[in-house]
Amino acid sequence: MAHCERASKPLLQCLRKSYARGLPGMQLQVRGFQSTASVPDAQSEPSQPFHKSPDPSLVTSPRLERRLMRQGTTPIGSRRRRAALQSPGSLPFEQLPYQCFQEARKVLLGDRSAKLEEIESMRQKISRLEAQPIEAGGENSRKSRLTAMQLHLEELKVLADINDPLVKRKFEDGLGDMSKPIYRFLADRKWREYRRKILVQRITQMKVIPDVLAHCEPILDTKLYFGKRQVSPGDYVLAKDSTTAPKLDIQMFERGEKLVTIAVIDPDVPNVETDGFDFKMHYFAVNVPISAVATKVDLSQLSTDSQVVLPWAAPVAQKGSPYHRLSLFIMEQKDNQPLDFAAVKAKETERENVLLRTLQARYHLKAIGAHLFRSQWDETTQEVMKEIGYKDAEFELRRKKVEPLPYKRRNPSSFR
Repeated sequence: MAHCERASKPLLQCLRKSYARGLPGMQLQVRGFQSTASVPDAQSEPSQPFHKSPDPSLVTSPRLERRLMRQGTTPIGSRRRRAALQSPGSLPFEQLPYQCFQEARKVLLGDRSAKLEEIESMRQKISRLEAQPIEAGGENSRKSRLTAMQLHLEELKVLADINDPLVKRKFEDGLGDMSKPIYRFLADRKWREYRRKILVQRITQMKVIPDVLAHCEPILDTKLYFGKRQVSPGDYVLAKDSTTAPKLDIQMFERGEKLVTIAVIDPDVPNVETDGFDFKMHYFAVNVPISAVATKVDLSQLSTDSQVVLPWAAPVAQKGSPYHRLSLFIMEQKDNQPLDFAAVKAKETERENVLLRTLQARYHLKAIGAHLFRSQWDETTQEVMKEIGYKDAEFELRRKKVEPLPYKRRNPSSFR
């Protein structure tokens, strides 16, 4: 017996026992070390090497991933998942025969059991507090205690699952259930690491805050689509692409449902008479429900009888004017109560010179989400202007020629 085969025999026996224990009823075929190569089947056709035809569910090399992306194939799941699937026997992730891994899982399962006991104890405390009779003047104190205990309960639910490798694997593969607190927590943390920073940077650098609203603290992950194209905050959109209302993907990281108001406003409409800029409301809708599970909102499909106050108006930028900032704000309605649609529609009939600050104060709204895209004169703007009947489509704006001050004017006689 060769030295390598003698040394590997105990390892093969250990793997055989581990696989048999993890998957009962399955026979593990382990090929020992041989001095001669195995004879291939005469009927099987020779397959291409992995580096020439990589499998999207098994590829782990960044170079091969880029090759698949250039071919139009997206690798399946996370790189960690694809590497785990390459393990022998295709064992379930939680049954991998690595002693350190299994010992770590025992520690995590023990910690999770302790957290589940704390969760049950906290639920019982909340039930006892809710069952107690309300004393005179103690309603506010009881309400604050219940709120604090419920927040602590949600925190315990997150801590019970945050170290579970299966939970992390599902989240990285995009299979997380957003109805569970742990997946909402992980999605919120991931959003705040990058996407939220980009959004806040765009709306502050481009002066949307404070030109449109004085303050906005985004707590919603808002994605905007025109057709199949996802628009990043601050991107330019062609006039022909923005003739129809966009679609939104609003991800909320809290449980329950909220009623929000959605407004799209342009603060960069040129005013030649005043040599300044005016505001124009391109879309205004109220009583829009959102939740952590129901995230899709199509602005063109909202009800005109109970939600849409001002329908979508195509944004256009007149030739010669600077780019227009089309600002979208999602505002939470007070106490999650619906607004009187008939009264709002009767009052808000004008699009021109409408200030979002005024609407926010009038209906007690709180901005919790935002997005931004830009519009400028392009080769499709003239056609869109004719379709919507824009009255100044043939005019071109030009900057005024600034005359130099007298002491800065050139005097040819002094050059002689």
